[in-house]
Amino acid sequence: MRRKFNRKLDMQARFTRARRRNMVDASPGIHPCILILDGLKPDFNIGKIFRAADAFSVQEVHLINVEFFDPEPAKGSVRWVPFIQHKDFASCYQGVAKRGYTCITLEPGRQEVLGSGVLPEKSAFVFGHEEFGLSFDKTLYPNVTSLTIPQWGYVQSLNVSVAASIVLYEYVCQHGRPLNEGCRNVLQP
Repeated sequence: MRRKFNRKLDMQARFTRARRRNMVDASPGIHPCILILDGLKPDFNIGKIFRAADAFSVQEVHLINVEFFDPEPAKGSVRWVPFIQHKDFASCYQGVAKRGYTCITLEPGRQEVLGSGVLPEKSAFVFGHEEFGLSFDKTLYPNVTSLTIPQWGYVQSLNVSVAASIVLYEYVCQHGRPLNEGCRNVLQP
């Protein structure tokens, strides 16, 4: 128990430092898409999703019911990607919908397959908890659409950070800006 408690305190301390740096250095990415992380576990996946958000230069990340997370797996990306914390999906949804975003959940077994149609330029991709799924009742939000990532194996499940990377890749294939418009640290020949 003591070891687990110390791990949590270490994670909170790293988060606090990363949050301070983020408030100074972060700026919106060049692509107008948003990631919404709905109640994800605070240890590994959030940081990995921040790495993908930085790599694909997303506008921002919204965290729902996530008090803190371990920034270590982000390898510094938390510093560059703006993030906003919310207590519940309703407050997050109101804010992004007001700005003209279309919320899209990623769920296995849906009829609409990622890549079969054009994603809205102002997409807000919603990823639920790895075990429990989304924290909200989708019937209360009729404008939230769903997509599935095509899979051919038996498990029909992807790690949430892998799913986020796949979705961002598809988004950038459809709406991506030229590479020279957003690269911060790329060496020019």
